[in-house]
Amino acid sequence: MNGILAKKLGMTRIFTEDGDSIPVTVLEAGPCTVVLHRTKEKDGYAAVQVAFGEQKVQRTTKSYAMQFKHLVPELEKSSGENKEGKRTESSPWKSPKGVTVPRYLCEFDAEDVSAWPVGKEYDVSIFKVSELIKVSGISKGHGFSGGIKRHGFHRGPASHGSHNIREPGSQSAHTYPGRVFPGKRAPGQFGNKNVTIKNIQIEKIDAERNLIFVRGSVPGPKNGVIVVRKG
Repeated sequence: MNGILAKKLGMTRIFTEDGDSIPVTVLEAGPCTVVLHRTKEKDGYAAVQVAFGEQKVQRTTKSYAMQFKHLVPELEKSSGENKEGKRTESSPWKSPKGVTVPRYLCEFDAEDVSAWPVGKEYDVSIFKVSELIKVSGISKGHGFSGGIKRHGFHRGPASHGSHNIREPGSQSAHTYPGRVFPGKRAPGQFGNKNVTIKNIQIEKIDAERNLIFVRGSVPGPKNGVIVVRKG
């Protein structure tokens, strides 16, 4: 397995033996459960689908919840289907109470898919200290932002009569081309995008609490879901 799902807990610092302070981000990685195998014969590629976190089945749709009926027996009993997959009841499906299903899903590559059977759990033990990894997450959304906040533009003079304090300024020529070229830096939607950072070093691993301490910052807000892959 070359990756795991994690939750971003926040940032702190750790100190080396020499007394150096290293800023780190704390990730709660796993435990994750294998829920499905992707095969070349059926899907065209080989991968392992894993699940992370839990949520009440009432907060999901039937199509989402029933894909985990091989892991949650209560779902198969309430599906109203027999062993042949046919409906045996005319009443609509009712989600069972007190049952949880996985909340987040992700697929990872595995050298030997057979070594990761469905239902197997794994944790941070697949990583090592000082290993280089890459993390992916959805960055914080800032909504519609101006050029200063979005691109780091300089502001104009704030003296009397100025009309260009925080405005973007000139956009294009008046005659030719007479329009704004696509891709020009301007105000607009800022953040809320999938960001990947490569070659982040693992500084510390707490196997008892499933924590990974990685050097530097990680995209996303606190409690955001992070995809951690081996570099």
